[in-house]
Amino acid sequence: MLFTILIGVLSAGIYAFRNSLIKLRFFFSGGRQQKKQKESSPFVIFSDNKRYWNVFEPICQEFEHRGVPLIYMTASPDDPAFQKNFDHIKCEFIGEGNRAFAKLNMLSADILISTTPGLDVFQWKRSRDVKWYVHIPHMANDLTLYRMFGLDYYDAILCSGEYQVKQIRELEALRQLPPKELVMTGITYMDAMRSRLRTLPENRSVVTTVLLAPSWGTSAILSKYGNRIIDALLATGYHIIIRPHPQSYISEKNMIDALMHQYPECPQLEWNHDNDNFEVLSRADLMISDFSGVIFDFSLVFDKPIIYTDTSFDPAPYDACWLQESPWTFQMLPCIGQQLTEEKLPCIKEMIDSCLQEPKYQEGRDRARKETWENPGMAAVLTVDYLLKKYSQLHNEQSPIEQEA
Repeated sequence: MLFTILIGVLSAGIYAFRNSLIKLRFFFSGGRQQKKQKESSPFVIFSDNKRYWNVFEPICQEFEHRGVPLIYMTASPDDPAFQKNFDHIKCEFIGEGNRAFAKLNMLSADILISTTPGLDVFQWKRSRDVKWYVHIPHMANDLTLYRMFGLDYYDAILCSGEYQVKQIRELEALRQLPPKELVMTGITYMDAMRSRLRTLPENRSVVTTVLLAPSWGTSAILSKYGNRIIDALLATGYHIIIRPHPQSYISEKNMIDALMHQYPECPQLEWNHDNDNFEVLSRADLMISDFSGVIFDFSLVFDKPIIYTDTSFDPAPYDACWLQESPWTFQMLPCIGQQLTEEKLPCIKEMIDSCLQEPKYQEGRDRARKETWENPGMAAVLTVDYLLKKYSQLHNEQSPIEQEA
């Protein structure tokens, strides 16, 4: 909160000082000097972490294909974007944490697109010189599972399912917010994963592989079950992969460090930290998770079964607590997998075996895919179509000239 107040005061002070200088120059020039306009970028992407490159890469490739300039700003110095040889995409490292937000707070751009929630809530403030903020989700489920007020101050949200539109409209009505533009584009990274999967040679392991992939926070698996679920999984004799949510290494570092120390890697157990989760998802036969969006990446792209844990989800920190209807995620979970409770931990091997052999969850996966993955294969194209159209509307002119493919 102190950082938020400080940055807000500093940003306002800098704007006031800059405007005073412009007025003084104009006054002493006898009114002859024109105000110098700050150079503005037509399109900017901001990524607060390299792990979201899978969301942005298809969009960058589409801009590159059309020959439209784009600036990609990242808070990760080792972002995979720097390894790409783009002609029309300029990649910039803008610092980590508050340093990145300080730069964004003074940014001049027509349209900015980002996965980062909390715009104008914490350190990241809307810049007076950015005309339009667009949010693109990094998960294929409820947008109300962001922390409180996560999307309130964006101008537009790119959606992948009608239930997301319904949820956002309900929040806007409850909070008396102006309606945002909700655009049904699809899911860029799932489109890309499906394309990669089609070229992946089949290579099934002899040993059953179980992936434990929790979300983070007090309602997530590792916070609720801790070593008990790891002990139960190791007792199955199956190969176990644990992939903590990246935010856990920041917000729950002590807990993760303690578990990694208690359960060091061995032939049966591995801890996965890959930035790109495609390889580990493709190796797993079954996933155990909670309310993490990766459940739908795994079940809908790879078409494999899941087990979800009963973590007694507490909606209090999330936008979902404002809505009476249960989040879509929790309505869909029983359709695509079995629920694991504390009492069932001793029987987890039998649950895994049952899920791997049970065909009834295929129908549930088909339903979930239909409801949360609109326009499969077209997300990047539709996203860039929208951004170019919005640029034209903002300037009341034709969009930037695109090169013929």
